[in-house]
Amino acid sequence: MWKKILVIIAVLLLLTGVGFMLFPTVSNFVGQQRANHAIEEYEAAIDNVISDDDKELKEKLGITAKSFQEALQKKEIDEQGYPINPATGERVYDRPVIFAADLNKLYQDSKAYNASILYHQGTVDTTGYERAALNMNEYGLSNVYAYLSAPSVDMYLPVYLGGNEESMAYGAGHLFGTSLPLDDKDTNVVIGGHTGYVGRIFFDNIRYIPVGEKVTIKNYWETIDYKVVEHKVIRKDDSGELYIFPGRQKLVLVTCISGDAYNRHIVICEKE
Repeated sequence: MWKKILVIIAVLLLLTGVGFMLFPTVSNFVGQQRANHAIEEYEAAIDNVISDDDKELKEKLGITAKSFQEALQKKEIDEQGYPINPATGERVYDRPVIFAADLNKLYQDSKAYNASILYHQGTVDTTGYERAALNMNEYGLSNVYAYLSAPSVDMYLPVYLGGNEESMAYGAGHLFGTSLPLDDKDTNVVIGGHTGYVGRIFFDNIRYIPVGEKVTIKNYWETIDYKVVEHKVIRKDDSGELYIFPGRQKLVLVTCISGDAYNRHIVICEKE
């Protein structure tokens, strides 16, 4: 009897051990699948941009508004951007729509934000940046501003606004106070991601991106190719590489170092 109980206990302990060993792999797989889904939705949204010239489509969907906020007020869409029947509230289209006017406004507001920090970045350290640079809901968009890819390490991640836990739990986070990723000189885009965090190891492999390899950001308007120029380990409060350098167009990827609370690994890239 006791022998059977001991065998059962041993089997349970073995299964528990295997479960603990597999959890990081399974959890990270689930996280990556969610990241992939976010990118797919982002691409689908770009394919569903409505301009004032799309009269046939607007008539088909019953949309007369020119912006997300106007369409909400007219009850032509729901809060997720899906066209609806104003009388019943039922969705009449299987995808959310984006208004060209909102994308144009987002672009102009992004340019204005980048201009506002050019000479006023203030104190920069790698422990902050939790705020979102812009409120994407105002434009009828999700918090995904762009997506980041580094083919050499098979990394494809949505970039959320705000370097906070919520953003970096499902992808990479743009750090507030640094440039938004637009194809302009006098910019330094800083993006953070987790390393060695159970189920959230999206930036584990950035240290293996070879110097000279390509890292790409695609936003709503353009694709920007950067080239890795240097790897560094910096103190978490060292802001030297995170500032804007006049005349240069930089991208910096930053992540923690497992077991090291005081330092960060950064990958410095420049526009090709």
